[in-house]
Amino acid sequence: MSGLRRVFASTRSLACVLALAVVCIVSPAARADYAVMASGERMHITGYERLGATVRLHISGGTVDVPVEQVVRFEPEEIFTPVSGEAKAGPLAVPYSDLIRQFAGKYGLEPQLLAGVVRAESNFNPRAVSVRNAQGLMQLLPSTADHLAVRNTFDPAQNIEAGARYLKQLMDRFGGDVALALAAYNAGPERVKQYNGVPPYRETQNYVKRITTHLAANTSVATPAELQTLFASLSKPH
Repeated sequence: MSGLRRVFASTRSLACVLALAVVCIVSPAARADYAVMASGERMHITGYERLGATVRLHISGGTVDVPVEQVVRFEPEEIFTPVSGEAKAGPLAVPYSDLIRQFAGKYGLEPQLLAGVVRAESNFNPRAVSVRNAQGLMQLLPSTADHLAVRNTFDPAQNIEAGARYLKQLMDRFGGDVALALAAYNAGPERVKQYNGVPPYRETQNYVKRITTHLAANTSVATPAELQTLFASLSKPH
């Protein structure tokens, strides 16, 4: 045991690493969807295997070997089941469109932007709970919900209003830059500040692309030229 403690001394949690080691030993090529790194990055993977003091992560196009102490845990990709019905006809034909319009107007947000975040976060499922315990339509973490004084994260009105208020705070913090605000909603404002832009995380970059592409198709918030510039910057190495 003392040898394991020396190997894993720099990890965030010895318990997490020991659990990881057990999984790797039992299933040398086990499948997973995200490797959560000590840096905070969530790396999309198709599998992993333990190789002594390193873990080989299988990613699109190849593999990468990293020290085992850099991997905090593995998480599955979350795909929530959409709700049925409730969508209304019109420019914003999505579930909870009345609430989305109401709180988008209250906080000065484009309704399609707020709807895009709800779609990306929970697929309009008000009971969605992530592996990180983010809850409800806009996937509020308990700490965020507490900060925003949300009493019931599964109440659609409370959840959407709190998420809209938080998104507005991020928009103000990043000078109205939609891409940076979205990146901060997904990865955290500290990561956006750290990288001085959208973090080089596949999950976050796909999240920003998905929402802004839909936004450009339905509003004038982001033009095709602006999107082209944004996507080009996302593909550059950091």
